[in-house]
Amino acid sequence: MYANGDIFIGEVIGTALLILFGAGVCAAVTLHHSKARAAGWVVVAFGWGLGVLAGAYTAAPLSGGHLNPAVTLGSAVAHGTPWSKVPLYIGAQMVGALLGAVLAWALYYAQFAANAERDKAQPTLGIFSTIPEVRNAPANLLTEIIATMGLVLPLLFFGHNTGIGIGQVPGERAGVYGSGINVLLVALLVVGIGLSLGGPTGYAINPARDLGPRITHALLPIPNKGSSDWAYSWIPVAGPLIGAALAGLVHNAVF
Repeated sequence: MYANGDIFIGEVIGTALLILFGAGVCAAVTLHHSKARAAGWVVVAFGWGLGVLAGAYTAAPLSGGHLNPAVTLGSAVAHGTPWSKVPLYIGAQMVGALLGAVLAWALYYAQFAANAERDKAQPTLGIFSTIPEVRNAPANLLTEIIATMGLVLPLLFFGHNTGIGIGQVPGERAGVYGSGINVLLVALLVVGIGLSLGGPTGYAINPARDLGPRITHALLPIPNKGSSDWAYSWIPVAGPLIGAALAGLVHNAVF
């Protein structure tokens, strides 16, 4: 069983790395005076996937490498992570998300400043959090539910697939990702979700990934940064949590 201190440290560091890579790639393709300017959606999807890879491999020895309240909730519903540990995981993930967003802002500080000096400064929220292409609350919520099930359900089922070297039910002791190769598989899964399911809303699939950076965006002294869009902010939190709970229930029904 992971110690509480290890869980906190692992989830903070791992989630911070995830957000640093993810917000970083969004800044890279969005901001003017960036060498990756306009590199496109494929680059964004791979940046987030590799962020999962870096964060999960780093956190796995300490906490199992959840990095995502939806993953923690899905694992708890599937009788993996103890419910008593859920608040600790989610709290640490939020702290890590805030830290990672600040680090991404610091890394691109000069580009944010140059963006604000332009005649038509770009809104910056999309670098930190998700924005739907078509604003339709029921459709946006359903998108996040389905996309998160597309993440959490395979992840839970990985624990039963001895063909890729696990052989344990996913849970706290084995790490939610199971064996080392599964971290790579989950990273590729996140890339696939971005490419296939991310078009409508930007695929939050992780409440901490969206809410933590949104709070950071609201608080940071970014000139001409635009709105933090709090009216939408509940969808990338509620959708992934609903999707994760449904994925856990499907897992339990099958196994």
